[in-house]
Amino acid sequence: MDYEESYNDVKPPKRNRSGKVVHTGQKQIIINVYEDILIKDPDIMYNNIVARVSAACGIGILTVKNTISEYKRTGKVSSPMNKKKRPTIINKVDDFHKFAIRQKIHAFWFRREIPTLAKIIQVVNDDPDLPNITRTSFQRLLKSMQFEYTKRYRDSALTEREDLVTWRRSYISDIRRYRQEGRTIYFLDEKLVNAEAFSSRVCVDQLKQSHRDAFLRGLVTESRNSTGKGKLLIVVHIGSAEGFVTGDLLCFESKKNTSDYHDEINGNTFFEWFCSVLPLLKDNSVIVMDNAPYHSVKTEQTPTSSWKKAAIIEWLESKGVETNPFMIKFELLKIVRELKHKYDLYVVDEEAKKQNKIVLRLPPYHCELNPIELVWSVVKGHVNAKNTTFKINDVQQLLNDGIQKVTPEMWSNFVSHTIKEEDKLWQVDYISDEILDEESTSHVLMMPGLTTSDSENSN
Repeated sequence: MDYEESYNDVKPPKRNRSGKVVHTGQKQIIINVYEDILIKDPDIMYNNIVARVSAACGIGILTVKNTISEYKRTGKVSSPMNKKKRPTIINKVDDFHKFAIRQKIHAFWFRREIPTLAKIIQVVNDDPDLPNITRTSFQRLLKSMQFEYTKRYRDSALTEREDLVTWRRSYISDIRRYRQEGRTIYFLDEKLVNAEAFSSRVCVDQLKQSHRDAFLRGLVTESRNSTGKGKLLIVVHIGSAEGFVTGDLLCFESKKNTSDYHDEINGNTFFEWFCSVLPLLKDNSVIVMDNAPYHSVKTEQTPTSSWKKAAIIEWLESKGVETNPFMIKFELLKIVRELKHKYDLYVVDEEAKKQNKIVLRLPPYHCELNPIELVWSVVKGHVNAKNTTFKINDVQQLLNDGIQKVTPEMWSNFVSHTIKEEDKLWQVDYISDEILDEESTSHVLMMPGLTTSDSENSN
């Protein structure tokens, strides 16, 4: 049997799956087979040798060609680059869609109907403006949005996690109290503006019905004739019902040009800007912000289970706590948990206090409670409508012009809209609590062998 027959007879036990990374060892086998064939038949056609190497190694023809080409060019084979991470369902679904999904869940409660997973999936997938999501992916998405299942007699009700609801109600209670006290409330946020294409899906009470309707309401979708690969501007601003605060815009070009800009605004950058803003704000005012990492730099780190025992003891003793050498790590951490609230502080919060101002933090996943989200939609709408050059300097000027277009009256209307959203969220918690309580009572009364008098006695 000659070499042609031997290579044609070689059948790999399993072909390499399409898209699977070909590692260095496999590449080296490709080169070994390639060189062996060349030694036995130097005049073989290139396409024939590629086909035979592919058949012998169980590797796709394109990969074989690329590997041989690389070997001819460099004299070696390289290690494969780390496989590109595919975005998860949590990353694919933007804040606008998450807000819309939560509104659909709340709509069930307002109709005094129990929202179940099957019902929510149905209404979401029936909506052409929302992504079509499989059951498994939808469960992961809801979990990331802090939803959970509450056991009931027949089904499991889809409810928001206790800690999220508690945080939300605490936030709404606080901001209502500050309004009653007559304090000025400022809202800050960061946004990304693309010099070529930008999509601003913002939190509103109704989904957009068309591109024209979106434009008229300031809900900009995409620029025409754009590639989506332009330079990016990162913008930070703050304002209140009285309008933007003059002279405190932070705007700089992104160095990474990726949609995730959060790692480009570090704690020092934000803190420096925040300190420059504080003197411009009214005395005894409130500053609302979300929980981005650069907003949440701690004044000091508090011990966790990953700390060495000696470090935990050193931290406790620095706080005047006596320890003894016979205490184990769990006991030390218990003391830390009792003291943590005194020292678990944010740098920006403490700086604001020095100037007689306080920071109020939004509950996670509630962009509809920040009116500056609607403000940004107007600003980006202006940029989108006027942008024809797609040059970064021109876009920056359009951005400044767009900010000037947002009047105090618009700001006031957006704040009023946000207050309505607060009221809806406050109400939905009462409704869901009442319905679930009724279901629980009905369950007790309907239990076999349990009479009404028995249930009353059990209470």
